[in-house]
Amino acid sequence: MTTDTAPRVDGVSQTDGTGTWAVLLPAGRYDAERLVHHDTLELTGLADVIALPRAGDQVAVLADEPLRLVAVGRVAAPTARRPEDPDDPQSDRGPETLVVTYTRRAFDEPVPADTLALGGPVTALDAGAFRELVNRLGPPSQRRSWLVSLDLPIEADSPAEAVRLFWAYVQELGPRELPAFVSPSGDELAMQAFVLGAEANQDPEEDD
Repeated sequence: MTTDTAPRVDGVSQTDGTGTWAVLLPAGRYDAERLVHHDTLELTGLADVIALPRAGDQVAVLADEPLRLVAVGRVAAPTARRPEDPDDPQSDRGPETLVVTYTRRAFDEPVPADTLALGGPVTALDAGAFRELVNRLGPPSQRRSWLVSLDLPIEADSPAEAVRLFWAYVQELGPRELPAFVSPSGDELAMQAFVLGAEANQDPEEDD
C-alpha cells in the first residue's frame, strides 16, 4: 500500500491537500464489520466534531479496548456540514455522515495501536504516525479461491418450499447463529466451521 509522505500540518498535506486521520469505530461496530463484508464504512453522529476528513483523505480505522488498527481506507464523499433549512427555523441540522471506502481490511488480525492518543471519534494524524501504523499490517495476504457452504436440514412439502424456508432461516438467524463451512478450493478435507466471524468447533465429541 502506498502512503503519502508529504509534510502535514494538523493532518493535512502541505502539498496535495491529502490528510491522514484516525477514525474510532462505535461500540459494537467492530463485530458487525467482521460478520458481513462491506465495501464502505458509514459513520454518523459526528455533528460535534470540529474537523472532519475531506474526500481522498486516508483513514486508519480503529477499534477500542484495546486500541487496535482493523482497517485502512479513503474518504469517499464530502463531509461538509448541512445548514439549517432557512424555510424551517426549527429544523435540526442533519447528522454528519463520514463515508470511508476500505482499501485494506485487518478485522481478523488487527494490530496494536496503543501508542496513539485519540481526541475523539475522529482525530487528525501526523503522516509519520499514520505510515508507521499502517506498516504494522505488513504485506497483504495472497488472495485465493475458497468454497463456502451452509447446510440446513429442512422439512418442507416441496423443493421450492424448502428453498424458501432456507432463506427465511438465513435471514432470521444470520452469521451470528448459523455455522458456515469454508475450505480452500481443492482441499475439502481442510474444511472449517465459522460462527460470529471466528472458527468454531462443531464436533461435540471433541469438546469432551
